[in-house]
Amino acid sequence: MVETLQSGGARTNVSAGHLSVHVEGAHPPEVVFSLEQQSKRLGPAFLTSFVMQIVAVLLVVALSRYGVSMAGTPAILPEEPNSNIVWLSQPGPGGGGGGGGNQMKEPPRQAELPGKDKITVPVSKPVQIEPLKQARVEPEPIAQLNIPAQELSASALELPGAIEAPPGPPTPSQGSGAGGGAGSGRGSGIGSGTGSGLGQGSGGGTGGGVYQPGNGVTIPVKVREVKPAYTSDAMRAKIQGTVWLQCVVRPDGSITDVQVVKSLDPVFGLDQEAIKAARQWMFRPGTRLGQPVSVQITIEMEFTLR
Repeated sequence: MVETLQSGGARTNVSAGHLSVHVEGAHPPEVVFSLEQQSKRLGPAFLTSFVMQIVAVLLVVALSRYGVSMAGTPAILPEEPNSNIVWLSQPGPGGGGGGGGNQMKEPPRQAELPGKDKITVPVSKPVQIEPLKQARVEPEPIAQLNIPAQELSASALELPGAIEAPPGPPTPSQGSGAGGGAGSGRGSGIGSGTGSGLGQGSGGGTGGGVYQPGNGVTIPVKVREVKPAYTSDAMRAKIQGTVWLQCVVRPDGSITDVQVVKSLDPVFGLDQEAIKAARQWMFRPGTRLGQPVSVQITIEMEFTLR
C-alpha cells in the first residue's frame, strides 16, 4: 500500500486493485468504498443473466414450434345462403346412365372401367406327384412233387404180344344169369351174386353185400366200448397218438374184418392192442329199409399217457 498526501491534509491510500481516500479523523484507517464490493458481485450477476437469456431463447423456440398447434383456431361460421336466389331450370349437358342387376340378394361388386389391353396371368400348373412304386415281391416257386404212381389191378394193362381186336357190334345179351341184371348171377344186380347189388355177394350192397353209411343206410350206434391197453415197451418209449381202424359191423352188432388204416406203432404192439380192443366193441347195427345190414365204419383208438 502506498500512501499519498493531498492538499487539505487528506491522505490517499492507493493499493493494487482499489482506490480509497482517507480523511483525517473522519473514517477508520481502512474503509473500502462500494466500488470494490461491486467488482466482486459482477461475476455471479453476469452468470445469472446469461442463464436467463438461454432460458428465454429456448422458450421462444418452443412457443414458435408448438404455439400454433396449441392455440385454438377461431370458429368460422358458415355463410348463410341467400334466400332471394331464384333457380332457373335449363337443360344441362346431359350424361349419366341407368343401373341394372340380376335380382340377387348378395351385395353387388364394384364397377370397373375396362382397360385398353387385356392382361392375363397364366395359372401355375399343379405339380404332379407320382406315387411310389412298390417293389413287387415275386413268390417263391413251388417245388414240384414227384409222386410215384402205382398201377392198380383194375386198370387196363396192355401186355406185350397181345393183339387188340376191334370192338364187336352191340348185343342184347346181359350175361348167363337171370332176373334182368348183368352177369352170371341171379336178380337185377351186376355180377355173379344174388340180388340187386354189385359183385359176387348177396344183397343190395357192393361186392360181398357190405353197405356204406348214407343213401338210406343208417350208421351203427356204439353200445359198448373197450379201451386199448398199453404195452410196457410203448410206455417206456412214451408213444402217444391215434390208430384208425376200418371194420364191418355185422347185423348182430359184432365187429369183424378189422384192418389198420392209419398206424401209430407197429413196433411196440400198439396197433395189435387196438385191433384186440375193437373186436370187443358192440353196436346197434345199421339198417336199410328197416332191416339190419352189414355196414362198414372207421374207429379211432386213442393212446394217451397220464
